[in-house]
Amino acid sequence: MTSDHRRPQARAAQGVLLDDADFLREIVERVLQEVIEAQMTEHVGAAPHERTDTRKGHRNGHKPRTLRTRVGTLNLLVPQDREGTFSTRLFSRYQRNEKALVLALMEMYVEGVSTRKVKDVTEQLCGTTFSKSLISSLAGRLDAELEVWRSRPLEAEAYPYLFVDARYEKVRVDGRVVSQGMLVVSGVRDDGYREILAVEVSDTESEATYREMFRSLKSRGLSSVLSSSSQTTTKD
Repeated sequence: MTSDHRRPQARAAQGVLLDDADFLREIVERVLQEVIEAQMTEHVGAAPHERTDTRKGHRNGHKPRTLRTRVGTLNLLVPQDREGTFSTRLFSRYQRNEKALVLALMEMYVEGVSTRKVKDVTEQLCGTTFSKSLISSLAGRLDAELEVWRSRPLEAEAYPYLFVDARYEKVRVDGRVVSQGMLVVSGVRDDGYREILAVEVSDTESEATYREMFRSLKSRGLSSVLSSSSQTTTKD
């Protein structure tokens, strides 16, 4: 039953997440950086600082490069090798597959990272298939990265204005059209910038759901809230 709900939940989240590019920029940037590093590992035959008889080359620092995307300008570090033989097709392939890749990353944010999803993403980005062990390692690192982002400390000294939005999307589950709710909490920081603080998928709104969400936000550093607003939007 759980697997039946995963993809509809991801579709329900897409509209919410695409509305806020800043929310996705850091996630996309981290994923692309991890993929480039994995490419270099595959190219030289060894992870950083790893000693192995199968090594085919050596790392030699990084070169900064920017990538303009629908979620903003990404600042990436492209690894270099001493022999000068490493190259990546990620930048050209990203532009051709950008929409599909961003949607795939949103699915991973909502549903959790799977090796199959990481395999699909890396093949689209790199035009090649990594080894099973490297894909598994990359999936584990990406899952950890996304979990760190979801549970990150809220660093502003105050969030005087808080907005709670329950947005509903019509999705098909088990042959029936039902409403899936996306609970989004955003705050205006004391420096005037807006920040999405939490995004959760829920079948229904309830006091228990909101209580748990705000308990989590408080433990992450939410403080000095002066007012809040709640809005519900339904899409057919």
